[in-house]
Amino acid sequence: MHASIIRAAVHVASIFALYMAGVMLIPAAVDLYYGHSDWQVFAICACVTGAGALTIAAATRDRNPLRSTRLAFLVVVLLWTTLSIIGALPFYTASLNLDLSSAIFESVSATTTTGATVIAGLDALPPGILLWRSLLQWMGGLGVIALSLFFLPVLNVGGFSYFRIESTDIEERPFDRLASFVRALIAVYMFLTVLCAIAYAAAGMTPFDAINHAMTTVSTGGFSTHDASFGYFGNSAVLWVAAIFMILGALPFSILILFIVRGRLDALRDPQIRLFLAYTAAFVFVVAIHRRVMDGVPFGEALTSSAFNFISIITTTAFVSEDYAGWGSFAVMAVFFATFLGGCSGSTSGGVKAYRFLILGRMLRNGLRQLVYGHSVQPLRYGARVVDEEMQRSVVLFVIAFLIVWIGGSLALAAGNLDMVTSLTAALAALCNVGLGFGGVVGTAGDFSAFSDYAQWIMAAIMLLGRLEILAVLVVFTPSFWHS
Repeated sequence: MHASIIRAAVHVASIFALYMAGVMLIPAAVDLYYGHSDWQVFAICACVTGAGALTIAAATRDRNPLRSTRLAFLVVVLLWTTLSIIGALPFYTASLNLDLSSAIFESVSATTTTGATVIAGLDALPPGILLWRSLLQWMGGLGVIALSLFFLPVLNVGGFSYFRIESTDIEERPFDRLASFVRALIAVYMFLTVLCAIAYAAAGMTPFDAINHAMTTVSTGGFSTHDASFGYFGNSAVLWVAAIFMILGALPFSILILFIVRGRLDALRDPQIRLFLAYTAAFVFVVAIHRRVMDGVPFGEALTSSAFNFISIITTTAFVSEDYAGWGSFAVMAVFFATFLGGCSGSTSGGVKAYRFLILGRMLRNGLRQLVYGHSVQPLRYGARVVDEEMQRSVVLFVIAFLIVWIGGSLALAAGNLDMVTSLTAALAALCNVGLGFGGVVGTAGDFSAFSDYAQWIMAAIMLLGRLEILAVLVVFTPSFWHS
């Protein structure tokens, strides 16, 4: 590989690290306001990060960097690695007494918006650390949207909202310049966050809880300021506010921008939105009815708890309001399958995502038709547009890679003396960026503190693979990627 490509990728990562150094000053100011000594930790980390990033940025500056597909892949991997390492610094050096593997795990879980945690006693943590966890998820969510809208579709790895913007039933380009789209994206993301915080406060949260949970709700991250997560609040109004904004966070932001900024109602006809809402409603109502019939739970209560927890799982947010393991084997099985689903492409959610299920389903339908009609041509459509073979290939490759990584990750965790159920479900939760566990070792609170250092490193690697759509990471480790 040409040295200028590596140089350019490192330069982009160092510029991003400078922004991260500035963000560290926010929790420093909060800790200073509340009189907690950890403000010094954040201030020192900000200075060290800023100085190092500025030095590297100056050393790698190139006025004419060589642009290529390899550069885009390398930038994606380096940005998330940089974000995870810098995010771990305050966790490692603050008063939490976390070792390196736990600090990296917590940071990777935050930046990938997974929501798994190794920190217990959240209710007693310094406010700066709690805010830092939320900020990392908020920034990670925004980065995920940019990744799925701008990078992955161009690299033929994943993402369908970019495909949607170019054309389908909406004929003209919604934005003439990329810069205007980016400004609209940031504005809509911030608007939803502020609106969510106001709604939480109106539903009974304290201002600090409302701000933190708004950031981790819109980003579908799932970090809470309390060990009991949303079970701490015991307020159905709070649960419904969370459910609404988790759904919004799982919708394509390109479509949200068209709707909010341009008032384009036709943008909501995106087929993946209909599929996502359909399977979410199906899980919610089926489990609510099952609990009403089998356990005698009042339907309103069953619907509220089922809606909140299944929306949280399907959107890969990882909030919980109660232990769904006590709902019976049917509900637990439904939770397991819901873990795979995810929201829409171009959203903050993880998982396989609705557009892939849509394309796979239509590929299966067309394949069955060709068995009947022989050599007939069966075009695969997404809305009004024909999906080309390259996009179909990308979807199939992702599913194959997903299964391989899930199996490999499960075996790697089992090699660390974890039981089969824990290994399989922990690897799945990490790969789909859900963060909620199954069984006695992890439980529904997403607490992975019982995992060994080895298991935490494996989980961190799986979370990064899942967040970056697997193929964008795997390609960097192939020999052909580094050959000129």
